[in-house]
Amino acid sequence: MTEALIRAEGLGKIYGDGDRHRVEVLRDLDLSVVPGEKVVIVGQSGVGKSTLLHVLGALDRPTTGQVWFGGESLTTMSERDLAEFRNREIGFIFQFHHLLPDFTALENTMMPGLIRGLSWHEAEERAQAVLRQVGLSQRLDHKPGELSGGEQQRVAVARAVVLSPRAVLADEPTGNLDPATADEVHELLMDLNRTRSITLVIVTHNDRLAALADRTLRLQGGRLG
Repeated sequence: MTEALIRAEGLGKIYGDGDRHRVEVLRDLDLSVVPGEKVVIVGQSGVGKSTLLHVLGALDRPTTGQVWFGGESLTTMSERDLAEFRNREIGFIFQFHHLLPDFTALENTMMPGLIRGLSWHEAEERAQAVLRQVGLSQRLDHKPGELSGGEQQRVAVARAVVLSPRAVLADEPTGNLDPATADEVHELLMDLNRTRSITLVIVTHNDRLAALADRTLRLQGGRLG
């Protein structure tokens, strides 16, 4: 049996304090994702899907429970170690691309490499290679305002995978796009899964994207089913 890349046990997440202001978002949640798997998480708005992704990706800490990535416990890491872990192991894609408006597509994609400490030349080479793979080799010098919505999201995808993370966590990655453009991004994500062996955990309301997953899980009542 393949060892899990991402494993969560007994996850709980509570916001606020006191009975009146206490909101339990996740409750005794378990999840195991093997390397190379494509997992989609669905559920009604407000049930905690984004919260779950943030906890799995070490952007937020659980109130209770444990998260392991490649056998390494995230729950006990310092904030500094978590920042290094995120840069090294995980790519994030959000519904809104969060590109830096004053920087080109190439410069936006280079950012994770520069943060890691790569030389400008190496960061640039890696960014150019992945932008070619996502079909933007002719748009390297364009700023976000000069790109279509689909092209902006392709840059966001390129930025997420430029350092070859083992997993990409995506939160409604095509929720802001028209159906045809969304399908193009869906196929791009599947291609990156195939060619780079990147594990995907995706939150979406898009049935067409969910149909491409190996597993679709529903978050309800704080648990996955």
